[in-house]
Amino acid sequence: MKILCMHGVGHKDAEDPNSPDAAWRNTWRDTVTRGLRQWNAAVQPQFHFPVYDPFFERAPLKAGTVMEALARLTTSGLFYGVVDVFRSRRGFGDMMDGVRWTAGMVAQWVALEDLRAQLRAALAREITAFQPDVILAHSLGSLILYDTIKQDEEHGGALSAGRSIVTLGSQIGNPAVRGEFGGRVEELRNAAWWWHLYNREDDVFTCAIEPPTRERFQQIDTEFDVEGIADHEATEYLAHDNTGLAVWQALGTGSRSARSRPFAMRVRPSVQSRALDKPQMRALLVGVADYPDPENCLAGPVNDVFMVSSVLQELGFPADNIRVVLNERATAAGIRERLHWLLDDAGDGDTLFLFFAGHGAQIPSYGSDAEVDRIDECLVPYDFDWRAGNAITDDEFCALYSQLPYKAQFTVALDCCHSGGMTRSGGARVRGLAPPDDIRHRSVRWDKDQQMWLPRKRLLEAGENRAANYLTSKRDRKAMIGESGAVQRIGRATSLWTDKRDFKRATGAFGHDGPYTPIVLEACDESEFAYEYRHGAISYGAFTYSLCESVRNVLRRNDERRKLRQELLAFTFEDLHKEVARRIKDVVAEPQTPQMVGPGVWRSKTVPGI
Repeated sequence: MKILCMHGVGHKDAEDPNSPDAAWRNTWRDTVTRGLRQWNAAVQPQFHFPVYDPFFERAPLKAGTVMEALARLTTSGLFYGVVDVFRSRRGFGDMMDGVRWTAGMVAQWVALEDLRAQLRAALAREITAFQPDVILAHSLGSLILYDTIKQDEEHGGALSAGRSIVTLGSQIGNPAVRGEFGGRVEELRNAAWWWHLYNREDDVFTCAIEPPTRERFQQIDTEFDVEGIADHEATEYLAHDNTGLAVWQALGTGSRSARSRPFAMRVRPSVQSRALDKPQMRALLVGVADYPDPENCLAGPVNDVFMVSSVLQELGFPADNIRVVLNERATAAGIRERLHWLLDDAGDGDTLFLFFAGHGAQIPSYGSDAEVDRIDECLVPYDFDWRAGNAITDDEFCALYSQLPYKAQFTVALDCCHSGGMTRSGGARVRGLAPPDDIRHRSVRWDKDQQMWLPRKRLLEAGENRAANYLTSKRDRKAMIGESGAVQRIGRATSLWTDKRDFKRATGAFGHDGPYTPIVLEACDESEFAYEYRHGAISYGAFTYSLCESVRNVLRRNDERRKLRQELLAFTFEDLHKEVARRIKDVVAEPQTPQMVGPGVWRSKTVPGI
C-alpha cells in the first residue's frame, strides 16, 4: 500500500532525516502503520513525503497582497500567538521570522495565485511518479491537495481516480479560505473515498466540511483536547479511535463501504442515506415579541408564527416538519441549533423555509486593521446585546446555506428591518433596533470643517471598494451590499465572493456555480421601516399578514378552479413579491416596500404547494 503524506504549516522539509524538523515523518509512519496493522497484520505500507516548503521560501512574504491576507486570516483566529502581528513592538524582521512558517504560509497560499499554480504542478508530478493508493493531508497540505485535485477534475481527474483521500485538521471548509474555491466545497468526484477527520477543539482555523452531495465522502468526529492551545497535532488525528474504526479498518480490510463498517464512532450522516426518500419539506419559524427590555417588546411576532405555520400546512408542509421557537427560547444558541436541524443534510428537491419575526439591527464590525470596515445586518434573538456572538449574522448563517445542493429550494422570509426602531404615533411599532450611542460611535467620526458627525473614512472606502468589485447593476448592488456598499446583508453570501475579482475564474476552475443563495423575502427596503398592523384586536407584522393573505388568496382561487375543472393559476415567487407589495399598501399608511432577492432561476419558479 503506497501512502503519500502532506504536512501542514511549519518548516518541515529539512533535508537531514535526523533533524528535529524531520521527526514528524517517523511519527506519521509509526502511527499509520500501527493503525493499519490492527486490521491487517500483513500490510506493508510504503510512504512518500513530498517537499513543498521551498516554494513558500521563494515566494514573497512582505508583498502587500500577502500582508493583507495575513492580517485578515490571523485576526480571524487562524493562529493563536500571532493575532497581535500588527500590534507587535518587535522589529518587523523578527515579526516576519516568527510567522513565515505558520500563518504566513497560509497567507501566501491565499494571496499568490502563481504560488498555488506552482504547488499544483509540483504535487501533480509527485502523484504521477509515486502512484499512491492513499493520500493523507494535514492543515495547509489539505488546501494544496484539494486545490490540485479539484482543478484536475475539470481535466479528467486522473490524479484522484481510484485513490483514498484523508484530510485532517483542515481549513478547506472555512469561509475565509473557501472564497479561493469559488465559495463552495464539493466532494472529490473521482476519488474512491474521502474521509475528513474533524476536531471541534482544533483552534487552527479548522472547520467542518459539508459538501452538498456525499456519495464518496464521510466526516469523522475525532475530538481530542491535549495540553496546549491549538489541538492541531496530526498524530492525534491519525491515532484517534474513530480514525481506526473508520479509516484504518476500511483500508486495512479493503472495504470502503461506509455502511459495512461498525458505527462505534460518531459520523456525519450521509445525504445519500435519504436518496430513496421523497423530497422533504421542512420549516423553522422564529418569533421574538417579549424582549427583556420592555421598550423593545412587540405585539405581533407570536401571532405571525402561528399564521405562517397554518399557511405552510395548507401548502403541504407536514406539521411534524415545522419547528417553532418563541420568545425566551429564541436565544442566539437556540436559533443556531435549529438552523442546523433545518439545513444540515438537505437533499436535492427538498423545500426548506425559514421565517423570522422580531427586531433587526446593524452592528459595526472591525476589519483586520482594527477599524470598522463594514456593517453587519443581523437578526435580534432574545438575548441580543450588540455583540456578534449574540446575534444571527450572515457570516455564520452563510456557512450553512452556501453548501446546500443547487436543486434544493430554500426560502427565507424576514419580518424585521435594519434601519433603527421607534414607536410611531397611534402605537404602531417598528421592527428594528437603533444602536445605543456607544455602538453608533464606532462607525462615525467628527468632521471639524462641516461640524458634523459623518461615517468613518475607512467604512466609506471599504464600501466604495466593494461596490466597485461587485459586477452588477447599481440597483442590484444596493440590494446585495446596501446603498453604502459596506453592509453585509442577510442571505446574500457576500462574504464569499463580493470582493473576489476572479470569482468567475474560480468557479470555472472548480466546476461549480458558486455558493448557494436562497430566495430572501424582506419586509421593507433598506431605508424603510417594517411596521406592525392591528387586524381588529390582533397584531401581526404588516409584511407577514400581506404575505399570508397573498398565498391564501391564490389557494382559494385554485380551489374554486378545481371545482370548475379549470386550469390552475401559476404563482411564481415574482408573482408573490408583486402581490405582497400591492397588498401591503392597504395595510399600512407609511411607506413599506417589500423586497425579494435571490437567483433568477428560482424567482421565476412556482411557489411550492401552489
